[in-house]
Amino acid sequence: MSKLHSEFQSRRQQILDFLQQQDEPAIAIIPSAQLATRSRDTEYPFRQDSDFYYLTGFNEPDALLVLQPDNDQPVQLFCQPSDPHAEVWHGRRLGVDRAPEALGVDGAYSIADADEHLFALLNGMHSVYTPHDKPELTQLLHELAAELRQTSKKGDRAPQAWHDLAPKLAQMRLVKSEAELELMRRAAAISVDAHKRAMRYTRPGVYEYQVAAELHHEFALQGAAGPAYGTICGSGENACILHYTENSSQLQDGDLLLIDAGAEFQGYAADITRTFPVNGRFSEPQKALYELVLAAQEAALATVKPGSNLPAAQEAAARTITQGLLDLGILAGSFAQHWEQTSYRKFFIHGLGHWLGLDVHDVGTYDVAGKKQKFAAGMVLTVEPGIYIPPGMPDVDARWHGIGIRIEDDVIITADGHENLTAGVPKTVAEIEQWMQQK
Repeated sequence: MSKLHSEFQSRRQQILDFLQQQDEPAIAIIPSAQLATRSRDTEYPFRQDSDFYYLTGFNEPDALLVLQPDNDQPVQLFCQPSDPHAEVWHGRRLGVDRAPEALGVDGAYSIADADEHLFALLNGMHSVYTPHDKPELTQLLHELAAELRQTSKKGDRAPQAWHDLAPKLAQMRLVKSEAELELMRRAAAISVDAHKRAMRYTRPGVYEYQVAAELHHEFALQGAAGPAYGTICGSGENACILHYTENSSQLQDGDLLLIDAGAEFQGYAADITRTFPVNGRFSEPQKALYELVLAAQEAALATVKPGSNLPAAQEAAARTITQGLLDLGILAGSFAQHWEQTSYRKFFIHGLGHWLGLDVHDVGTYDVAGKKQKFAAGMVLTVEPGIYIPPGMPDVDARWHGIGIRIEDDVIITADGHENLTAGVPKTVAEIEQWMQQK
C-alpha cells in the first residue's frame, strides 16, 4: 500500500474520531462528482470532487462515502457495480467486490441500493454531516428523514441536526502531508517545463492559442491530467484582463505576453504566471514596471515563513508598489498620502495570493476567530503581485498604457521559511531575455 493510500484511511479515521466526539450519534455522507453533459450525449472529462477524492482516492462518478463510527462497518462506499456491457462502452469500473481491498473500506455496495441503505443508516442518528453545496444529496437525505419521521411510531428516529462538513475538511486539507507535497512538487515541475517551453516558442506572429497549445502539450507529455484551470495567454492589453481565456489574438512585436497556467497532477494543482516580451527584449517602460512587480514579489516572499500571514506579505508588496509608482512618476505626491489612500489598488487590483492544493484556489480559512490565519509548515500558497494599466487609464502617461504584468510562484511553508516550487521558470529580466535568445 502506498504512503498516500494509507493516508486516505488516516483521513477517514480523523472524520470518524470527530463524529465520535459529538454529544449525540452522528454520521457523515460525502458524494462523488457526477459526469457533466457537454453537448447532447457527450460529457466533459470527469474530474472527481476534491473532498471525496481527499478521503478515498477513488476516481469514479456516482459514488457515496459514508462514515459512521458506531457501525460494524464504519467506512462504507456506494459505487457503480461491475457491468461488462457498460464497461465496453465507457471504461472499466472498480466494482463493488474489489472496492474494500482496493480502497481500504469496510464495506461496499451498489449505488443503486444507496437509498435503502441510507434509510437504515440515518435511523437513530441525531446529526448528519454533509457538504452543504450538494443539493441533490441534501434533497435525498431530507426526503429519507421525512420518511423516518412518518414511521416514528414504529420506533424510527429521524436526524435532528444537519451540519456542513466542509469546514472540517478544509481545516484538514490546509496543511499538506509529505506525500501530498511530493505530488505538488511534481505538478510544479511539469508546469515549470511547460512555461519554459512556451517562452521559447513565443515570437511575433503566432497566436495566443498556439502558445497555450505548447503548454498543454507539455502537460500531457509528462503525464498531467491537463490544465488545473483555464489557461491564460494574454498579449498586449489582453494582459490587463485578469481572467482572460479567449487566447485568440495574434502576438505583436513590442508587446508583452502574460501566461498564467499550471498543470494538474494526480489531483493536485500548480499555478504559475510569467510575463515576458513577445520579441525577447523588454522596452524601457516594460522593464521598469516589470522590475517593480518583481521587487514587490521579493518583498512579499521575504515575509513568508511560519508565524507570519498573508496580509503581512500583501502589505510588503503593496508598499513596494506604492513607492515604485512614485519613483516612476505614475503617482505624484507623498508616500504617506498615497498609502493612506491605498492608491496602489488602482494598479494592483487583486489579492497577493491564495491557498493551493487539490483545488487551484484551495480550501482553508484566511481568518481564525477574528485573527488572520498564521502560516505553518505544510501550507502551500501562491505569491502573485501584479500591475495593470489598461489603455486610456486617466492621469497616467500614455507610454504606460496597455501594460499588464503579473509574476506568480507556488511556495510551501517550511519549518524555517519557505520552498519556492516554481523558481525554475526564468524570472529576472536578464534570465528571460537570455532564455528567449536561445531559441
